[in-house]
Amino acid sequence: MVSLGERRPPSEAAGDLAALAELDEAALLGGLRERFLRQQVYTDVGDILIAMNPFQPLPLYGREVSERYQHHETGMLPPHIFAVASRAYHAMLGRRGGGPRSQCIVISGESGAGKTESTKLLLQHIMNLCKGNSQLEQQILQVNPLLEAFGNAQTVMNDNSSRFGKYIQLRFQKNTVRGAKLSEYLLEKSRVVQQDTRERNFHIFYYMFAGLSLEEKEMYGLLDPSLYRYISGRFGTQDVAQRWKHKYQEVCNALDMVGFQEQEQVDMQAILAGVLSLGNVTFEPEESNGSVKVSEASWGWLKAAAGQFGVQEDELLKCLICTMSVTRGEQIQRFHTQQQAEDARDSIAKVAYGRVFGWIVCKINELLAENMDSEVELREIGILDIFGFENFAVNRFEQLCINLANEQLQHFFNHHIFQLEQAAYKEEELPWETITFNNNQPILNLLLAKPLGLLSLLDEQSAFPQATDKTFVDKLNSSFKGNLHFQPGRSRVLGFSIIHYAGKVQYTAGGFLEKNRDTLPANVRGLFINSVTPLLSVLFTATVSRTGTLMPHVKAKVIPGADNKFNSTRKQSAGAQFRHSLMVLMERMYSANPHFVRCIKPNNQKEPGVVDSQMVLLQLRYNGLLETIRIRRDGFSWRPSFEEFAERFGILLVKPDVSLTKESCLDILQSTELKGWICGKSRLFFKYWHQGQLAKYVERLERAAVVIQKVFRGFRYRKSYLKLVAELRAQAQRLQEEAERERSRQLAIEAEAQKRISLPVPMPRKRRPQPCPHPDKPPVPRPRSKLTESTPFDNFLDPSVPRPVLGTKEHTGEEAKMRKLKRGATLRWFKETQAQKVMQDDGAFPSWLHGMISRREAENLLIDKPLGCFLVRISQSRPGYTLTYRGEGRCRHYMIQMQPNARYVILGEDRAHASLTELVQYHQTVGIQPFMEILTVPCGQKSSESLDYEDLECLRVGPPAAKGETPPEEQPCPSRPSTSRPALQSGTAAFLRHVWFKRTKNCQNQQSLDKSRTKPSSGKERGSQRAFPRLHSSIRLAMQEIQQFSSTPLNTSVRSCCQALSIEDVEPK
Repeated sequence: MVSLGERRPPSEAAGDLAALAELDEAALLGGLRERFLRQQVYTDVGDILIAMNPFQPLPLYGREVSERYQHHETGMLPPHIFAVASRAYHAMLGRRGGGPRSQCIVISGESGAGKTESTKLLLQHIMNLCKGNSQLEQQILQVNPLLEAFGNAQTVMNDNSSRFGKYIQLRFQKNTVRGAKLSEYLLEKSRVVQQDTRERNFHIFYYMFAGLSLEEKEMYGLLDPSLYRYISGRFGTQDVAQRWKHKYQEVCNALDMVGFQEQEQVDMQAILAGVLSLGNVTFEPEESNGSVKVSEASWGWLKAAAGQFGVQEDELLKCLICTMSVTRGEQIQRFHTQQQAEDARDSIAKVAYGRVFGWIVCKINELLAENMDSEVELREIGILDIFGFENFAVNRFEQLCINLANEQLQHFFNHHIFQLEQAAYKEEELPWETITFNNNQPILNLLLAKPLGLLSLLDEQSAFPQATDKTFVDKLNSSFKGNLHFQPGRSRVLGFSIIHYAGKVQYTAGGFLEKNRDTLPANVRGLFINSVTPLLSVLFTATVSRTGTLMPHVKAKVIPGADNKFNSTRKQSAGAQFRHSLMVLMERMYSANPHFVRCIKPNNQKEPGVVDSQMVLLQLRYNGLLETIRIRRDGFSWRPSFEEFAERFGILLVKPDVSLTKESCLDILQSTELKGWICGKSRLFFKYWHQGQLAKYVERLERAAVVIQKVFRGFRYRKSYLKLVAELRAQAQRLQEEAERERSRQLAIEAEAQKRISLPVPMPRKRRPQPCPHPDKPPVPRPRSKLTESTPFDNFLDPSVPRPVLGTKEHTGEEAKMRKLKRGATLRWFKETQAQKVMQDDGAFPSWLHGMISRREAENLLIDKPLGCFLVRISQSRPGYTLTYRGEGRCRHYMIQMQPNARYVILGEDRAHASLTELVQYHQTVGIQPFMEILTVPCGQKSSESLDYEDLECLRVGPPAAKGETPPEEQPCPSRPSTSRPALQSGTAAFLRHVWFKRTKNCQNQQSLDKSRTKPSSGKERGSQRAFPRLHSSIRLAMQEIQQFSSTPLNTSVRSCCQALSIEDVEPK
């Protein structure tokens, strides 16, 4: 067996279980328990992190802690999730002993172990590491709360359980993030229509009920939550509802930050409301022909769902109660039974919600995609947060897929930790005692093998229309008879059992075929493609890839009968899609360098400070952590080839042209103090801590190289500077000598002229001096232009390089022309898109808004102002704003970014605002990051007679130009005498009125609209028409009809609002 060699240095072994003197289950469990009770929830096993869920907030994730872990040498610090993020980031950049390479972080554990929170912390720290002064970092961080709302739900095991899997790919150019891509796996759509006891639907439904105002609920057609069957008529307590309300605000902010348009958000919430209304549609048998009809009490719900979906009521009804097919050119109508009608209703709800979720993921990828040349090489850091292993009282098709994914992840872990490493020892013929581990490859073969794997048999049975869940179970029992990992069901409930790596799980087979087929009810696709709600039309025009990814494209109308062709060539089964997506995921992960985070759940009661020893020990066993500790302690996790090692660490020999051979590698290692490594036939074998120690040697040489470069460059530039100074002094000496010679020559000429005798010449009469026009003002010296004079500090040090010609007329004229064009474009942008949003009701600008002033002018205005004084100015170089803040001893300038969805964001902030006024009001109570500076006093104009936004009045603002006319250019501001403040305010108000009504057709309409205009109720409404669902009036009428049959009365204000507004008031134009 290979010698253990050197153990990890004691100073770096704190919290590392691989440094335990005694290795057994009792010592492992005792070490974890002791650390957990001291609130040390993170423990290392070599380079693998164990994270135990504390079930309480801990002061471990603040800015100060993050800054400590930002350096890639974290061996002296306690184990932490931030250390994993730092290792992955610096390894991606090639700073940890290898070249630049893509990385992946795999987070695994059972449901409720803390995987989702770990993912958020990893993203937070990586964004801090690559801070590039870009809004992209904040947008990426907002993806998690958005996906949690639509993809997480409360289960028996976890209050915030991920009901889907996600793989986030962060793409970097060098050390800066350039884009992100999200892949989602197997959303549990069945949760939309059915939840078990003590479980809830997806979070977003509860957030909407808690966060929407009464007016918004009336707009979407939402009533009391106790009326809705899909959320089981259950809501939360007052405290829970308040927390949900705050979560809803976070979701809305995340949608704004990522870049979703307001109309898209309205349509999305209208579809979700339609899903809930559809769930309340019930059926009863028709006495005449044996078909079914919608019950009288649920007609209102059907009308509401049709309005919320933007479709015709009778067309939606046809999809629920009958199936239309075309045979030999003849339409055949088949009526549903009551059970078939209910299944069709639930299928529509599931597929609608699933498409919304898929569209959100697709839209996120579109908005966060890197805007880079395809030839630029990008590195990646992937973070996998996938559903944990589940074993409920009732386990269905979803649990089988979830546990299959966890089996695949366990195999990936075993492959990297055990199989690859021990195969390398055998290949290099090193003496090694094989460490046995629980290999789960037979279980994967049972589930994934073709053509006799469980999923293959499920697809085979799903293809037969007459097959049932019982025939499927019978097929399994006959195919897997004698398999050690499969057991037939022995209870009255139809099912079977599989012995997974984490234990035995009994599955209920009911619904397996239906969920695997994932059939879309006939005619529904055509109905929704022709919906007047654009989003719903896009969702059902889209195609679904082999991996289940939604791929939207241009809307296309369909003709009746087209759905039959669609159904005959429909997409693959849900199981096949999941299998393909899992294969793609594994390919991505195998091509990257992995980092592992194993999450442990300390107890089932979700109690802080409580450790269930038996439960923790069970997780340690099936995760194989005892074997992992042994191979990390005795083995060699880093195994570079001779060429890789010599190329990376040849600098340690401090000589050029180091050969990439075994001898060079040994010379390099002998120049260090490393112990415990082994040299094989074709590669070197190192302990997991050796990589960090070698990186320290390289870093020391890099620091020395920086010092050498600094001294050499200082010497070189000092020498060049002294040479330039000497030349200038010599030139000045020559000029002085020439001046002296010229003066001597002039004196000689004058002396010669005095000697000559000539007649006296009459002197001219002296003029009386004129009075100075400004005796009280001293003369102003003319400033020296930087364009006309070169100094020794211009750094044109190489005499062989021709110096640029400064101060030419062409150069100055070109710059002035560009500045004028930029200024005119920005002023037009402000006039056309911003003026009506910023102005107040009195027709004036807010006191804090200034015109297109420079950075220096803004600082001069604030120089004598109190701390916290601020102003907002129009940017001179781009369409946008800059907020200037009077800080302690200096002014800070914050760039205000205009997002494509017309939201205002301070660069680096995590909150988007509907208007500039809302942004200012928000930061008058909440500080601006990172210095948490609060806006206090607005900085007004310098004087009432000189406004710095007077140039905005010089724009020619009139009615729109006729077709074919050229838009007017910016006009010079006419000179005019100083006026008082009221006169200027009236001029500004007149200009703003022109801006407000510039798109109206006649002056009479402008005056009538001016009188009727009132202050908007919210920032979102100012400056733009408010977004509504397309069939808003139909939704209102349906609400009134529902109220007639509902035992819960509507809110009085909502009912009166419904009666007061007419259809013309709410119908969108």
